[in-house]
Amino acid sequence: MAAKVATVFGGSGFIGRYVVQRLATDGWRVRIPARNPDSALFLKPLGDVGQIVPMAANIRNDASVRGAIEGANLVINLVGILYEKGRQSFDAVHREGAERLARISAGLRVERFLHISALGADLHSQAAYARSKAAGEAAVRVGFPSATIFRPSIVFGPEDDFFNRFARMAQMLPVLPLIGGGHTRFQPVYVGNVADALMAAVKDPTTSGQTFELGGPEIYTFRELMQILLAQIQRKRWLVPLPFPVASLQAAVLGLLPKPPLTVDQVKLLKRDNVVSGLFPGLPELGVRPTALEAIIPSYLDRFRRGGWYASLK
Repeated sequence: MAAKVATVFGGSGFIGRYVVQRLATDGWRVRIPARNPDSALFLKPLGDVGQIVPMAANIRNDASVRGAIEGANLVINLVGILYEKGRQSFDAVHREGAERLARISAGLRVERFLHISALGADLHSQAAYARSKAAGEAAVRVGFPSATIFRPSIVFGPEDDFFNRFARMAQMLPVLPLIGGGHTRFQPVYVGNVADALMAAVKDPTTSGQTFELGGPEIYTFRELMQILLAQIQRKRWLVPLPFPVASLQAAVLGLLPKPPLTVDQVKLLKRDNVVSGLFPGLPELGVRPTALEAIIPSYLDRFRRGGWYASLK
């Protein structure tokens, strides 16, 4: 019997590499469309010869997307951006891109469509990121009504952009800013749990048409997360509250950088908690046991200690 085919948009990203590995282990043939397919070559060793295939595709082009999806049984959309740059706007990526993938997948009679959104997706949010994520969900529901949608909180793991970013800042700066006083609450979820949730949904057809909120086992304030980070990397830094108006002014300047560490839109996001609402099913309903933050971050943050990994061996 021929192996089933999965097309994973965003497969070379942070979450994508874990999803691709699990699909390959489960026997799927995996296509990874990307504007630069060479960026996904590192994934090929995760499967057998010819099992994982990077390919050129652009989610802004119907014909390109159709070529990547045709013949697939499963399509997963993991594409997302944290800040806008040029033609890569939130609307173009999160709404238009998602709409195109869902519509074309339905037209080609793909069996399942999985879509990663974000906790806090809200059409009425102050933040353009959250509005575009909500618009993307709505577009997916229209284009592929039986799609399964996932809304993760902050996702952590070895390649994350959250703890690694602040750990690098702690290496260089004597202070870490607590935007809005550090009171915003988060429910960080392990990237392995997110990948397991997607695989559980793939194997369970009753998840079709459902939305899942993915959060970890504990809720932390931003201040608490920074305290955990500093304890892990064994560095003492001042945690300085930064009022939202001041943070917005700084973000307006930092947002001009090629890869901004903070944008005005991200400051707006921090004005709302990022925890599961309890109105939707989550990891437990998918049979996934949430992994504690403290069980994972030592495996990749030790390198930020003085002396790096070697210091942790003493």
